Amino acid sequence: MHDASLHLGDRLVVSGSPNGVGDTVAIAAVLRRTADPSEIARAEYKLRLHLGELASLIGYGDRVDRFAVATRPGVDASRAVADVNQSAFGFQAYRSKDIAVETSRTFLVVSRFHRAIGVITIVASGIFLLCIMLLKVDERRREVAALRMMGISAASIVKSVMLESAAVAAIGSLAGVVIGRLSAAIVNWHYQGVYRTPLAFAVVTPGIVALAVLLSITLGLAAGYAAAQRLVRVPPLTLLSGRRERRPRRHMARG
Repeated sequence: MHDASLHLGDRLVVSGSPNGVGDTVAIAAVLRRTADPSEIARAEYKLRLHLGELASLIGYGDRVDRFAVATRPGVDASRAVADVNQSAFGFQAYRSKDIAVETSRTFLVVSRFHRAIGVITIVASGIFLLCIMLLKVDERRREVAALRMMGISAASIVKSVMLESAAVAAIGSLAGVVIGRLSAAIVNWHYQGVYRTPLAFAVVTPGIVALAVLLSITLGLAAGYAAAQRLVRVPPLTLLSGRRERRPRRHMARG
């Protein structure tokens, strides 16, 4: 309607062929597109007519390509499909759920691909966080040495570093959630306008947020533990002097 500047009540002439005899119809309603993935790649217009008008327009006779059957609540859809398929030759019934899965297979592949990218990104961020914690802990060698000489246990130092690392991971997770929601809103705004569909192309669900935060905090705790263990294993006097502890080399005697 937007492309042809049509409005409710306008009269149109529709025909089955460009040069065929047409039938005059009036626009009685406007139907918006549903969030159906199978309609995304179809750059075509959809016109709904009464069944009698449609049959006379296309000259198809008493035949149909496909039709939908709604089951009552409590009826087993799989059994209804089997009964329809066994009733006569030439019929093939499918559940609407199966058709939706088949037409959305491309979106499922893209969703799995994005999930894999997300997991790889989180693991890479965990490695980056480990590097940051190693640098920060290495800069605090003298402070840790002073704490150790004051009687602070190594376990307490490890816990404090792990808490700091978990806090950094949590702040990063919250920032990631905000950026993710903003990015999803921009993607949906752009592609919904391009394809004229209410379908959501990018979705940030509570499950995704929970998974991302859980992985981030877990990796943050692991990074903090690894960085702290690397530091507390060095004697306090060695940390205070600023020299790195060297392990004695082993020489193997040859006979």
